Parts: sequence; C-alpha cells; structure tokens
Amino acid sequence: MADRLTPEQRRLNMRRVRAKDTKPEMTVRHLLHDQGFRYRLHRRDLPGRPDIVLPRWRAVVFVHGCFWHGHGCSLFRLPATRTEFWSAKIEGNRRRDAAAVAALEAAGWRSLWVWECALRGKNRLTVTEVSGAMVAFIRGDVGFTQLGEQGMAGV
Repeated sequence: MADRLTPEQRRLNMRRVRAKDTKPEMTVRHLLHDQGFRYRLHRRDLPGRPDIVLPRWRAVVFVHGCFWHGHGCSLFRLPATRTEFWSAKIEGNRRRDAAAVAALEAAGWRSLWVWECALRGKNRLTVTEVSGAMVAFIRGDVGFTQLGEQGMAGV
C-alpha cells in the first residue's frame, strides 16, 4: 500500500511527534503529584533517560507510547507501508528499553513502564486504578513492572 502523503507531508507529520511532555506523560505526572510524590524529569545521568525519576524511592517511571515501543495491545498496529523499516525501528526501541532497565537495575533503581493503553483507548484503566498501581509500585520493592490496559504485569 502506497503512502497517501507526500514525503514532505510525512516528514512534517513525523517532526510533530513529541518525545517529552506528551499527554500520557503529563497525565502520569499529575497523578503522581496529586498523590504527594515529588520527582525529577528526564535525568540524563541515568540509563534510558527516564521520564520521571523518584530519587527518594530509587524508582523511575517510563511512559511508553504503544506504537513506538511495540506494545502488543489494541493501540499497536504495524504500518502497512515500509514494514521492514518500522519493524527494525520498533525492535531497536525494544532492545534499547530492555538494556536501560537492566542497567538501571544493576545501579539499584526500580523501573515502571506505564503504557499509553493504560491511559487511553477503549480498554483504558480508571484514574484510580492507574494511580493506585503506580503508588503500590513506588512504595513496594518490585524491581520492574509494567502497567498497561490489562493492569499491572510484573516481569
């Protein structure tokens, strides 16, 4: 299937995709702040540059877009055009994410991935469920876990 946009239009669309301060990230930040947590953003000295860093709890939160990180949920669909490129791109993102979590764990940090599908879409969780799951992770002792449309999943 051919792309319906010209290369220039596609380039402009892709340039508008944000890496920081996305709507899902802002939602997570507001929920954590409402629960009384204080945090730092995008610390460059930590592997993977986590979206949210809670130094007091030695915990980090990554807010992942389901498309960009290849989550197997209802929001992810591989594009019909340039499938080889997108498969390689998404697989590279997955490898980089796994390496960042391993490096963080080796340095004594705990990691939570909050997937976009937990916050939006037809199968999204309620605000209370998301907030409660994040608080339970932060105050707990689990090394790594994910929060998606199916709830909390330890790995």
